[in-house]
Amino acid sequence: MEVNRNNLLNAYERGFLDQDTHKIGHHPPRMIINSKEENVLSSMLDEMEGCLSFSISVAFITEGGLATLKTALYELAKRNRGGRIITSTYLNFNRPKVFKALLNIPNLEIRVADKEGFHAKGYVFQNDHYSSMFIGSSNLTDAALKKNYEYNLKLTSLENGAIIQHFNSQFEKLWEESTAVDAEWIRKYEQTHVEQPEQRKVLEVIEDRSRYQHKALTGQAIQPNLMQKEALMALADLRKARKDKGLVVSATGTGKTYLAAFDVQQYRPGRMLFLAHREQILEKSMNDFSSLLDESPSEFGIYSGSTKREDAKYLFATVQTLSKTANLEQFNPDDFDYIIVDEAHRSSATTYTKILSHFTPGFLLGMTATPERTDDMEIFSLFDYNIAYEIRLQQALEEEILAPFHYFGVTDYEKDGIVIDDTTALGQLTSNERVAHLMEKIEYYGHSGEALKGLMFVSNRREAAELSQALNMRGYRTRALTGDDSQQVRQQTVRELENGRLDYIITVDIFNEGVDIPSINQVVMLRQTQSSIIFIQQLGRGLRKHDEKEYLTVIDFIGNYRNNYMIPIALTGDRSYNKDRLRKSLIDRNAISGVSTINFESIAKEKIYSSISTTTLNNQSFLKEMHLYLKNKIGRLPALIDFHDDTDVIDPLVILHKYSHYLEFLVKIKERDLAISENDHQVLTFLSKEVADGKRIHETLLLQQVIESPVNMKEFQLDMHRRGYHMTDDTMHSVLSTLTHAFHTQQDLKKYGGPLIEVADDFIHPSSTFSSALENPVIREHIIQVVELSLALSKTYDQSKPLTINRKYSRKDVCRLLNWDRDESSTLYGYKYKHGTCPIFITYHKDEEIEDTIRYEDQFLDLNTLKWFTRSNRTLESKEIKAILQAHKQGVPIHIFVKKDDDEGSTFYYLGEGHIDYRTLEEARMNDGTGKPVVTMNMMMERAIDYDLYKYLESGTHV
Repeated sequence: MEVNRNNLLNAYERGFLDQDTHKIGHHPPRMIINSKEENVLSSMLDEMEGCLSFSISVAFITEGGLATLKTALYELAKRNRGGRIITSTYLNFNRPKVFKALLNIPNLEIRVADKEGFHAKGYVFQNDHYSSMFIGSSNLTDAALKKNYEYNLKLTSLENGAIIQHFNSQFEKLWEESTAVDAEWIRKYEQTHVEQPEQRKVLEVIEDRSRYQHKALTGQAIQPNLMQKEALMALADLRKARKDKGLVVSATGTGKTYLAAFDVQQYRPGRMLFLAHREQILEKSMNDFSSLLDESPSEFGIYSGSTKREDAKYLFATVQTLSKTANLEQFNPDDFDYIIVDEAHRSSATTYTKILSHFTPGFLLGMTATPERTDDMEIFSLFDYNIAYEIRLQQALEEEILAPFHYFGVTDYEKDGIVIDDTTALGQLTSNERVAHLMEKIEYYGHSGEALKGLMFVSNRREAAELSQALNMRGYRTRALTGDDSQQVRQQTVRELENGRLDYIITVDIFNEGVDIPSINQVVMLRQTQSSIIFIQQLGRGLRKHDEKEYLTVIDFIGNYRNNYMIPIALTGDRSYNKDRLRKSLIDRNAISGVSTINFESIAKEKIYSSISTTTLNNQSFLKEMHLYLKNKIGRLPALIDFHDDTDVIDPLVILHKYSHYLEFLVKIKERDLAISENDHQVLTFLSKEVADGKRIHETLLLQQVIESPVNMKEFQLDMHRRGYHMTDDTMHSVLSTLTHAFHTQQDLKKYGGPLIEVADDFIHPSSTFSSALENPVIREHIIQVVELSLALSKTYDQSKPLTINRKYSRKDVCRLLNWDRDESSTLYGYKYKHGTCPIFITYHKDEEIEDTIRYEDQFLDLNTLKWFTRSNRTLESKEIKAILQAHKQGVPIHIFVKKDDDEGSTFYYLGEGHIDYRTLEEARMNDGTGKPVVTMNMMMERAIDYDLYKYLESGTHV
């Protein structure tokens, strides 16, 4: 990337002299404070990924802090780039294992400063002619870089700047005085390293406020965590409302069993029944209840297999045993005041319903991490649709209820251009080369804590057995564990892993749920993601907190799998199935809460992009399934706003993009049975296609008011001003033009029918078309649904401006929002100067088959500079070019819109205004063999584009 001297001067004028200056400045000095919107880590990774080299001087380093940089360091190593780190042994904070991990990174040089009280914190990333530096309070720990309240100043300097020269000279001097870290140095450090527990504990509180200690081990009374406290209040409120059933949806590891015990404690039943599907779950649950409830051990009993304590006050039973008729008939329907169903997503099975229909408890509690079913059965009606409390993975991480994790999406083994996919033969899955590749990755990305305790998920039983054998031959201690193994063998194997006699358990899917091994510090996924539910279940095996780990390492080997698109769905919990949101989650470094991070190697990321682009996510059967899930969850036919409000279901716009309107979808899936008149169909189609997305709130608010009574146009404009919305006379004209259909093409008018409004004497009235539709109660209801959805979606846009940076727009959207009097999107090839505006649309990766006349080489030279090409056969004397150049000098804005490739569909990211650098204007010749003239120039972006978006655009289109 380049740094322009004048723009840098302007940026520093804004940063240090006058924040109100209107000069365009790039690379401004910035104070970075960790928040949900940004953090030090994100900014630092932006610089690291593009640098030529780096120099870091930092006192304290943790394994978690280093883990956050490992993928960026791996990508740098592929380009033969690296850096140097000076750290310390100050207060013995840095553990020997950290130095071993540093030494395992090939493109790092490590030295230890011998200065007493060394406490520096400086990060410098060198590029051609300039450097970026971070100076502040953050050590190299995941908490300091992503979560803790820290002050860090980011500065950019040209190579001859005094500050950077001073830093470099001091760093070089310190480097020469410091001791190189190698294997022998680490061996000696291990011998002399002595933990200073109290001092380290204070430092860890400072560096990582999420440090966890088991209360059971510290002798403190077990207290409910934040989630449990809120859930207990919700359950109490449910019972106050005279409800006798409730469902708690809570992420794996958040303490559902203890929550149930706490609720039993506050309910104080005469007798309690706890139902589970496995005996080992019963034993652990009974122990948890016994440790919390102030009752004699004799009051607790198990009902399973050969052990049947029918008289226990607190009875823990397997469903398989209790559901047998002879066993069930030994109990009266009113024997239990309180019944708990563990893993309640199973409760629609016949064995469960048989038990639940037999008993009449005072209260029935269901607990599950995954209420979503994949077998067309639902559980919500069993609990009378009473969802007492819900906490998903993101919230649990944010509240520090779970152990944080660092996820690494790595590229699976590739040979001769062939990558592991859905059809790969077993021999390739366990070949020497793939096993070596696997070992390289798991050793590079490592694990938290001293002893490796890992869980590998593979595709099938034979692979588990052969991979276990192959790893054992290479010095690992592993055991394959599958559904063929008895409960005794499973329990013994788990104990061996916990006791340090095994490094890995290799399994297929028997550990998806119901197994609690808190000490697991590494989860390895060696198979395609079958579903986001299973992915989270398997990830959850390692998310329980444990004293011997600070975080969980997740290593996901990504091949050419069809289902790769499910990975971002699983990691972020975004089940909207909106392709743009899925892509954004891959480029959003803040997509996960707390100190957890999501990291993808570049090729692995491209495989996911490819899967998102090529997968159909809106087929009717899938949309019907999502609709049925939401219907079952809320106990009624969902409205459009219900899809928007529930993060577990598909984005309603996905439905509206496939169908003319929601009512048409309901008829198609046989949820409604009615004939829709042509007029009503056209009205709903217009609203669903032109208003529902909320990109401009004005049309929605006007329709909302017109439905009730005529609207005074001037008063409406004033109301928009009072609310802070962008409103000019041209905007008002555009709104009216949209709703009267004057804006739309003849082709659209065939779909949309007559206008929705009429204007007379400055009053806006509903048209006869719209009035007729409103007279039908069903159609009126669906009109209001679209209005509600539009109002909700409009909040995601900056309504004080016509366009919102980093949101996506079609050419048609832009014509409307820039107040053009007609939809000219069909002739808007690349750019057009009209109505005092000039939008430019760029497809960053052109299709190879596209016409030579419009296949240019537009490119961002850096985050601030776009090298732009006009259409071919244009010169500096061409009429359209002269008009654009002259108009821009007179203040006409140029709006830049970009999409990566045509696989993204018809919408473009809005990147803000560009300003022509007239010094770069030149005529050139097309490099396509035609030699046709073209004009090129640099556009200086008014606002630097987001680095993650820049990387996305720059990355290869095809894998």
